[in-house]
Amino acid sequence: MIALDFKKGDGLVTAVVQDANTKQVLMVAYLNEEAWQKTNETGETWFWSRSRQELWHKGETSGNTQQVQSIAVDCDEDCLLINVIPAGPACHTGHTSCFYRDKEGVELNG
Repeated sequence: MIALDFKKGDGLVTAVVQDANTKQVLMVAYLNEEAWQKTNETGETWFWSRSRQELWHKGETSGNTQQVQSIAVDCDEDCLLINVIPAGPACHTGHTSCFYRDKEGVELNG
């Protein structure tokens, strides 16, 4: 079992979510201990919303869930790389990835 340090970063760990097949980075989100437990229990991603201050199940309203394939932890035990099979776009804008613009704000392909 992965040991995570929830004492750093206001009780949150950062998660980079990546498509398990394409290796495209889909999003960056945060997990608290409850989100970590639910992700492990359900096999789907759960996060802590810093803006809404609540737990959320990715895809709960959109249907764009993320089936966890693997989870790696960094050397400091405060960041995760979560490989998923997405059931739809990761971004609330409808884009496959939240990273669809370059630094000038121009939309990238995909």
